[in-house]
Amino acid sequence: MDKPTTLHIDKPWGSFDQFVLNTPCTVKILTCAPGQRLSLQRHSHRGELWVALDEGVVVELDGETLKPNVGDEIWLPTGSTHRLSCGASTPHPVRVLEISLGTFDEADIERLQDNYGRV
Repeated sequence: MDKPTTLHIDKPWGSFDQFVLNTPCTVKILTCAPGQRLSLQRHSHRGELWVALDEGVVVELDGETLKPNVGDEIWLPTGSTHRLSCGASTPHPVRVLEISLGTFDEADIERLQDNYGRV
């Protein structure tokens, strides 16, 4: 799946950013508590676009550590290894808007590492 193009439209009242149009997708907000992280994982049937909603978001993507600013977009291609975590010195939960493109199924999570004993 190719990275979606975000469309920015200015209006007299302000603006909007359109992430997808007429595309099957699932939209969630992921919240990661201080000191916690999701499993290191990958998916075979979907790509994901994450948008950082808070300061302190840390994303591991294919071995690289990213610290996006609020509003930054991170494309997680199908098959990429990725993980969300709350920055070590961040005292509050952090959130990302997740737009999954493709077939969404929780069974499509291949966990490579997990702090909570899940497989």
